[in-house]
Amino acid sequence: MIQSLSCYRIFYTVAKTKNISRAAKELYISQPAISKSIQKLEDSLGCELFRRSSRGVILTEEGELLFTHVSSAFETLALGEDKLKNSLELGVGHLKIGVSSTLCKYILLPYLKEFTKKYPHINISITCQSTNETLQLLEANKIDIGLIGRPESLKTMDFFYLAEIEDIFVATQVYLDNLKKRGYGTDEILSNSTLMLLDKNNMTRQYIDDYLQENQIEIRDLIEISAMDLLIEFAKINLGVACVIREFVKDELSDGTLIEIPLGFPMHKREVGFAYKKTLKPSKSLELFIDFYHNFKC
Repeated sequence: MIQSLSCYRIFYTVAKTKNISRAAKELYISQPAISKSIQKLEDSLGCELFRRSSRGVILTEEGELLFTHVSSAFETLALGEDKLKNSLELGVGHLKIGVSSTLCKYILLPYLKEFTKKYPHINISITCQSTNETLQLLEANKIDIGLIGRPESLKTMDFFYLAEIEDIFVATQVYLDNLKKRGYGTDEILSNSTLMLLDKNNMTRQYIDDYLQENQIEIRDLIEISAMDLLIEFAKINLGVACVIREFVKDELSDGTLIEIPLGFPMHKREVGFAYKKTLKPSKSLELFIDFYHNFKC
């Protein structure tokens, strides 16, 4: 663009009012300043834009052509300002969250339910990935915040603790009775059953593999599944022993649908929470979400 936006604003106002005096009043600048700006614009474009008349000024043919485009531009700007003002008043925004399908169902949903009630005009996108993949998305600035199991190193991440989770092994009483009939005792269950675990991309699986290796438990038969909901359902139909999170099978443990298998060496509890990149300036939507979960009461 050859001229500054202010020159085109002056041209646009003079063309609308058809009078330099009225344009000066509307823009709160002097008439000589307007005349000088119009002259500068005409010189740069190499044509005359206005002709004086007894009633003021009228656009030349070239001026009419330029006005068509300039007026469209300023109307678009005005529309943008109105939409921005409306967005600010309503609190319109966009929040991108990364989370595993398991944590999404059992932990994130209560937060989102209340957050959307309070901020109904913030659009939310959810990417369901493992904790490792969520951390990669955070590092690449492809999501704003992630709900994750706390990794060993957070590096550039801020982490807000939400809860502890505990991994346990479960099966139906029918499946355990069948193992007992084959002559396997309680301490032999894991080594002689079909173990059902999350796939290797999942941080939970890595944690379980470390536990099995540390305690010299060899896996005989293995089924790998990408979702914990399926692990739970497969365990219910006597398919094997599933490693699940205690907090997510409370009902099944309470009514006896699933039985917890006692371990000689219990697994340590793990932390889950929200993480976001502290080196990146948070958007308004992220600031609102951070403030919300800091004050959220379950």
